[in-house]
Amino acid sequence: MTKTASSGRPEFLAAGAALVTVVLWASAFVSIRSAGSAYSPGALALGRLLAGSLTLGALCLVRREGLPPRSAWRGTIVSGLLWFGFYMVVLNWGEQQVDAGTAALVVNVGPILIALLGARLLGDPMPPRLLAGMAVSFAGAVTVGLSMSGEGGSSVLGVVLCLLAAVAYAGGVVAQKPALGRASALQVTTFGCLVGAVLCLPFAGQLGHEAVRAPLSATLNMLYLGVFPTALAFTTWAYALARTTAGRMGATTYAVPALVVLMSWSALGEVPAPVTLAGGALCLAGVAVSRSRPRGARAAAQAPELAALAEEAADGGLTRTRGSGGASV
Repeated sequence: MTKTASSGRPEFLAAGAALVTVVLWASAFVSIRSAGSAYSPGALALGRLLAGSLTLGALCLVRREGLPPRSAWRGTIVSGLLWFGFYMVVLNWGEQQVDAGTAALVVNVGPILIALLGARLLGDPMPPRLLAGMAVSFAGAVTVGLSMSGEGGSSVLGVVLCLLAAVAYAGGVVAQKPALGRASALQVTTFGCLVGAVLCLPFAGQLGHEAVRAPLSATLNMLYLGVFPTALAFTTWAYALARTTAGRMGATTYAVPALVVLMSWSALGEVPAPVTLAGGALCLAGVAVSRSRPRGARAAAQAPELAALAEEAADGGLTRTRGSGGASV
C-alpha cells in the first residue's frame, strides 16, 4: 500500500505544479496590460527577464545548483532563445497591434503545434483523449477569443506577430523537453531565462529611459511578471513537463483563457458575456479530457504495483509457513 501511495505522489506533484503554472500565467495577462501602457515590448521583456534571472539565480545559490550538464545545453539555449527571448518580445508587440481576444485566439494555436512537434520530433504518443480534449479546448479558445474581440482592433501585422509567438512557444517547449531529462527543472529554467535576457539586451537603453518615466504601478507589475509568472511559473512548468509528454502539458495551458476571464472579472471589473463564460467552460472541460486516462490504461499502470504487492504478500506467507513448520518439528 505504501508503494502504491508513493508511486502516485510524483503524478500528484506534477499536476499541482501544472496548476500553479497556468494560474500564474493567466495572471500575467492582467499585469502585461498594466505594464504595457508604460513600457515598450522589448523593454518590458528585458525587465521581466532580468527580474526572473535574479530570482532564479538566488534560488540556484541557495540550493547549490551548478551549471547544467553539457548534454542539456543545446535544448536550454534553444528554449531560451525561442521561448524566453523571442516569444516574449513578439507577444508583447503583437498584443499592441491586436485586441486581447484575437491575441489569445492566435496564440492558442501553440498547444496544437506542441503536440504535433512532440509526436514528430520526440516520439510522444497522441492518444485519442488528448486529441479530443485539445479539440474541445481549442473550440473554447475560439469562443473566448471571438467574444472578446473588438471591432477594428486587429491588424495583419498583429496577427502575424501572434502567430510567430505561437510557433516560438511550441518550438521552445519541444526543445526544452530533452534537456529536462539531463538537468533539473531549476537549472533549465534559470539558464534559459539568462539566455533570453542576453538576447533582449539591445533593449537596455529603452528600459532605462522608460523606467524613469513609468508610474510605480507599471514597474511593480513588470517585477511581478519576472518573479512569479517567469521565475516561479516557468520552473513549475519545467518540473511538470519533465514528468509527462509535451502534448499533455501544452493541452493544460488551454485552462489559461478561462482563468484570464475570471481574473479580469474579479480584478478589473470586466463582466464577461455568457458566451465568454461558455467558452471558458469548454477550455476547462477540454483540459480535463486531455489529461484523463481510460480505465484500461489506469489498470495497466497499476498492474505492476499490484503484482509487486501480491508477490510481497506471497513471500510473507511463505516465510510464516516455513517458520511455523520449523517450530512444530
